Amino acid sequence: MRLSDWMAAATTHATARWTVRYGEALRFAGSDLPRPRMIRVPTRHGRVRVHVYQPHAEPVPGAAHVHFHGGAFLMRYPFMDDWWCRYLAATTNVPVLNVDFRAAPYVAYPVAHHQCHDVAAWAAAGGGELRLDGAKISVGGFSSGGNLAASVSLQARDGGHWLPALQVLGIPVLDFHNEPGHEPGMITPQLRRLVRRVYFPDPAGQLDPWASPLLATNLSGLPPAVVLTAERDVLRHDGRRYAARLREAGVPVHHDETPGTDHYFLTEDPVRARTTMAMVAESIGTAVS
Repeated sequence: MRLSDWMAAATTHATARWTVRYGEALRFAGSDLPRPRMIRVPTRHGRVRVHVYQPHAEPVPGAAHVHFHGGAFLMRYPFMDDWWCRYLAATTNVPVLNVDFRAAPYVAYPVAHHQCHDVAAWAAAGGGELRLDGAKISVGGFSSGGNLAASVSLQARDGGHWLPALQVLGIPVLDFHNEPGHEPGMITPQLRRLVRRVYFPDPAGQLDPWASPLLATNLSGLPPAVVLTAERDVLRHDGRRYAARLREAGVPVHHDETPGTDHYFLTEDPVRARTTMAMVAESIGTAVS
């Protein structure tokens, strides 16, 4: 890894808490929930901090939603999605587990992917102190977090021991091997190249279906999916193609695209965002109830 790449990634990693403001205008539910409880969950790459958001009302028995934040595998800042976790906990009465997985340049693939899978599998196995007996677990995330949710679903299916009840793939990046066409937008070619160099330093990792779910030859047996795309987002092609391939494989899919928006699709259209958010919350509640 070039020193310049390492420095650029380390700066992005360190400054996320001050630079990321996505979704702040959408704090209309769950703001009164208490500060999330922090627990540590064992994974094959060490213990991972998980921030648990508990609803005010009696939670749905044996249910949880495991959330993976975005940030291009460079930002280690789970609180960028605090507003979303609070919204889901408040509107679904389901505990939300916000995973503080490790990020580049301090780790490379498959560390974050394994950690996210292992946390979700731990929750599905009962969640230790959370006592999620008979657990039904949904998974989800935005952008790189959407990639992680798709990967966790593939890892779970391939492992054969458990399966999420639902996968929520928000504006996901799903192919790190093939570069999309050069279109204007928030997700620049320079950013994608940096991610590949620092989180996927071995080019073979980009071809792994757990890293690039669109490259998986078989998508059958995966959990139902909610796929969210944005009309002007460079990554919309990934989400559209994956939704279509899931349907072809017999997987139930709800694909929702926000018109006229780029990658920050919810913030860019906060009026429509309320409808989109309510749909996702209803889907999660139905899947885990």
